[in-house]
Amino acid sequence: MLVKDIMVRNVVTVSPFATIREAMQIMKHHGVKSLVVEKRHTHDAYGIITYTTILKTIVAEEGDIDLVNVYDVCSKPVITLSSELEIKHVARLMVNQGIRRIVVLNNNELEGIITMNDIVGAILTMTEDPPA
Repeated sequence: MLVKDIMVRNVVTVSPFATIREAMQIMKHHGVKSLVVEKRHTHDAYGIITYTTILKTIVAEEGDIDLVNVYDVCSKPVITLSSELEIKHVARLMVNQGIRRIVVLNNNELEGIITMNDIVGAILTMTEDPPA
């Protein structure tokens, strides 16, 4: 099984210049726990912002989420990989490095995202289906 078989293709993104409040609103609206931070220009890298990042920022900034931009606190560059990679390698990387989500790129452009939950869900589905 390859990354492209289970990755999420409709990735929710956020501008690097959005405030933390705006990022939280986007997350709530789409029901996601992370956002891919868009590149500022062609040769820039993607970033990622998560619930955990936002919570740490709120604590550090004492709750003033309108003064901090996403770009200032996101993880960048984000770890990326190809959609043609086998899932077993991705799972090993995630477990060994403590990574929960990885951005999927094609020619340095956003193609999707894969999370630990996606991989576990695919494995569970495979174990539920009886062999033909």
